Amino acid sequence: MIQTAYYQIDVNVSPRYLPEQSQPEQNRYAFTYTVTIENNGAIAAQLLSRHWIITDGDGRIQEVRGAGVIGEQPVIEPGESHVYSSGTLMSTEVGNMHGSYRMLAVDGHSFDAIITPFRLAVPGVLH
Repeated sequence: MIQTAYYQIDVNVSPRYLPEQSQPEQNRYAFTYTVTIENNGAIAAQLLSRHWIITDGDGRIQEVRGAGVIGEQPVIEPGESHVYSSGTLMSTEVGNMHGSYRMLAVDGHSFDAIITPFRLAVPGVLH
């Protein structure tokens, strides 16, 4: 039986709008996000791959899959975290992202670390 707390990866995301890289007149909105992946479990785990689902304000969905994050497949020890920043472009002022990281624990067990939905929005657009 697998104990949930044994494999416990928590993901927190802080998004930010990038006005200097956006072109609203061309429906091009740039966002950056900083991700903190924290191992609150009892065993080290390696991040193997990512799966993002990006939904813009018109309901268009873009899926992104790939190995690691920004070219890395970090091993995160218990009590440690891995922080990185990345970005995305959208054609609307508001959207959201969510997804998962495929993790491999040092004992050979693989599991998904869930990335809960977070909002991307141009400041002042939402009330």
